[in-house]
Amino acid sequence: MSTDISTGSTESAAKAAELPTAPCSVVWSGGHSYVREGVSGARWAGVDDRGRARFLTDADLHRQGWSHRRS
Repeated sequence: MSTDISTGSTESAAKAAELPTAPCSVVWSGGHSYVREGVSGARWAGVDDRGRARFLTDADLHRQGWSHRRS
């Protein structure tokens, strides 16, 4: 029984860690919003603290952390 529970948690944790893939999806990282641009070779577009454009890859967002909601 405990094996099923831990497997379910692992699957839900993995699902929660997946970035959205639909164009125009929004995620938050470091207090800034990022919008997914494009389908093939997609990137995340946002701005830094000074309002300059900033573009991130999926790997960049996984490295620095992200969420679906503003923190």
